Amino acid sequence: MRQAKALAARIGAAITIGAIRALFGFLRLLGPDRSSDLGGWLLRTASPLIPVNRVALANIRATFPGMPDREVKRIARAAWENLGRVAAEYAHLKDIFDYDYHNPDRPSRVEVTGIEHFIALKDDAKPGLIFSAHLANWELPAICAATYDLETTAVFRAPNDPAIAAIVHEIRSGAMGGLAAARQGAAFAMQGVLENGGHLGMLIDQHFTRGVVVPFLGRPALTNPILGKFARRFECPVHGVRVIRLPNRRFRIELTPPLDLPRDAAGEIDVRGAMAMMTAVVDGWVREYPEQWLWMHRRWRPNMIPADALAAFDHSPATVPVFKAT
Repeated sequence: MRQAKALAARIGAAITIGAIRALFGFLRLLGPDRSSDLGGWLLRTASPLIPVNRVALANIRATFPGMPDREVKRIARAAWENLGRVAAEYAHLKDIFDYDYHNPDRPSRVEVTGIEHFIALKDDAKPGLIFSAHLANWELPAICAATYDLETTAVFRAPNDPAIAAIVHEIRSGAMGGLAAARQGAAFAMQGVLENGGHLGMLIDQHFTRGVVVPFLGRPALTNPILGKFARRFECPVHGVRVIRLPNRRFRIELTPPLDLPRDAAGEIDVRGAMAMMTAVVDGWVREYPEQWLWMHRRWRPNMIPADALAAFDHSPATVPVFKAT
């Protein structure tokens, strides 16, 4: 019986992988523009029927109290459309990024603000940390880094379905630099990257059960502290990077100057304070373009936060991002 189940699982995975490959082949035939439009239209149209849409609506209402319900639903539909576009754009990741640093005025699908910070990170002979969020097509910064030879390892959470995870990893590895799955033991590999003078890029806007409590969009949220810990240990530059989806299927990548992270009484970087400041940057990004963020994620789980942490949160001052002069 056990062997039969294992065989059935392998057959199911093979069928799923084959179907996804066929779908991506069809999307490649359509081209990046029509693929993006199709994926966006499908998820936008289907979104009211998707059960997790209730999570998205609840998150938007909690973040923007008093917002008219029509606007709440508009943001949710637009966020689903963005997610559909991202999914369809996976078939074209190698081709979407066409920015030319040496010819910035050439018409392109992607424009980059703060490219000088990418170059500085590459040339400073030090490790570095780059945080980001699930905004617009969040895969593009890693492609930008690889294109300009910035030795960067992107930390990612693999999809739950093994077949989908295999396809996504195949696509990412063909377009990006180093990749590290966020799983048990990954911290040692990440530390090794920094010890060798490399750079880590990581999305920090997802729930992390064993995280530190920081403010995010007005509510306490558990956040992975690993970048704060690495910043404290390596005393390296910490930048934020976001992607903005522009009209006519274009994108802007923005890399911030390095953050001036808060320090404790001993003069060392404060881990929770560092994560609060990074998260405050993401907070501003989401508020500026709420229709481009992943509202469907169960980001806030107050029942998992200890009472003392909630009490400390209620009395903590707001965090304001501070950037170093460059």
